[in-house]
Formats: sequence, structure tokens, C-alpha cells
Amino acid sequence: MERRQQFHHSGVPYLMLAPQILIITIFFFYPAAQAVYLSFMLEDPWGLSSTFIGFENYQMLFNSSEYLKSIGFTLLFSFTVALLSLALALLLAVKANNIRRGQSGYKVTLTWVYAVAPAVAGIMGSFLFNPHFGTFTDMFAIFGWDFSYQTSAFDATFALIIVSVWKQVSVNFVYFLAGLQSISHSVREAAELDCPSDRRRFWTITFPLLAPTGFFLLVINLTYAFFDTFGIIDTMTSGGPGGSTTTMVYKVFQDGFIGADLGGSSAQSVVLLLLVLALTYFQFRVIERKVHY
Repeated sequence: MERRQQFHHSGVPYLMLAPQILIITIFFFYPAAQAVYLSFMLEDPWGLSSTFIGFENYQMLFNSSEYLKSIGFTLLFSFTVALLSLALALLLAVKANNIRRGQSGYKVTLTWVYAVAPAVAGIMGSFLFNPHFGTFTDMFAIFGWDFSYQTSAFDATFALIIVSVWKQVSVNFVYFLAGLQSISHSVREAAELDCPSDRRRFWTITFPLLAPTGFFLLVINLTYAFFDTFGIIDTMTSGGPGGSTTTMVYKVFQDGFIGADLGGSSAQSVVLLLLVLALTYFQFRVIERKVHY
């Protein structure tokens, strides 16, 4: 008669995971559940009373031209920042990987930007794009561009994209450079023998091998563009001019913390969560299928 081996499970792994699970529950699951609950309520600004109103908060959102405008700007801004950050970082990583001397100094120069907080990056951008004494503003004036991010929606969007891309390029650069250096020397030698064209060799050999790294960075960059650019927007434009640079995250802040509309801002946070989940699902179900590990 065959005897089945029995293994005794220890409770130590669960005990080690308990602090992390507790932190996630307190700072993620509970606030998320509270937001879903408040999105169906009409809350007193002082928190003294609440009335159940069903889906009225959601109906008001999608009947609001300002909120629909913030959705459009969020999508445009996020995808532009993500794609430009990835493209520029990949270009810099390829150039850095070809450097034989002084590579360490080159890498440090490109990665130190990651230590700058988003709010500080926004303040630096305010000085660089200042209408009166900004370095970039003076440079644009040479070409006849009367740049003013405080009054022009296009100029404000352009300035935010530039600062946001600059802030994110460094971390993308590190990952892409690590991916390039992980390609074996034998593969590179074989590619050089089979394909003398550098450009064709990059797109047919190197780029497909970087696909897993690129897919990971695409997810990270979209998350950054959706959420971590809050500090840049708050310190540079505060959602202006005329609400033209208000993202969905900043709209939640404006309506919830400044406008004291707890029910409406909670509904916005739920919509934002669902949108991010849908984009993440699309990335893993559609884009990841084209990635070869």
C-alpha cells in the first residue's frame, strides 16, 4: 500500500507576512472600501451627517464638462509622458552602452535626477519656464515663441510634459542600460556577423531582447504619469490656466480637499481606479502577448 508523504506546515511564513498584509489592509484596502462607500453618499463637509443618494455622484461626474475634460487631458498627458520618457531613455541607454571610457560618470550624470522629488522638479520647472526670467522662455523668444505657461493652455501642457519626462528618464535609463548589458557577448558578436547595419541589428536583435524590460517600464511609466506627477502639477500650474492641466488625480484633490465634496471626490477616485485597472488589464492581456521572454 502506497503511503503519501505528509508535510507539516509552519506558521512562520504567515507570521513574517503579517506586518506587510496589515499595512496593505490599513493603507489600501480600507481606504479603497471607504471611497466606494462614500461615492454613494452625500456627505456633510464637516462629517456630521451623510445621506445615501445612489449613483447621483457618478451621474453628476459624467454630466460635468470639466470632469470629462480632465479625463481627456489625463489620457493625453499620461501617454505622451510615458512614450517620450521611454524613447529618450532608450536612446541614452544605447549611447551609454557604447561608451568605453568614462561610462560611470556618464551614468551618474543621467541618474541623479531620480533623487529630485516631483514637487522640487515642479519648482525648478517654474523657474526655467518663468515668463519674465526663465531660461527656456528666453530661448523660445529667440525663435519668436511668446511662451507663457501661466496664460496659455498649450504652453502649460508643454512645460508639464517636459518637466515630467525629465524627472522620469533617469529611472528608465537605469533599467534599459541593465537590459542592454545583460545581452550576452556571444549574441552581440553573432548579430554583428550576420547583420552589418547597426540600425537594422538594433531593431531585429536588440530591441526584441529588451521587450520584457520595455513592457515593465511601460506599466511603471503610466502609473507614474497618472499619479506621481501630482507634485509637478501642483507646484507649476495648480491645474491651470482655466483648468486646462487638471488631471484626474488633481481633480480629486481639488474637489475633495479644497471643495470639501467628499462624495463627489470619492466617486472620482473610484472611476480613476477602474480606469487604471482597465489599462493595466489591457497591457497584460494584449501588449504582453507580443513580448517574448
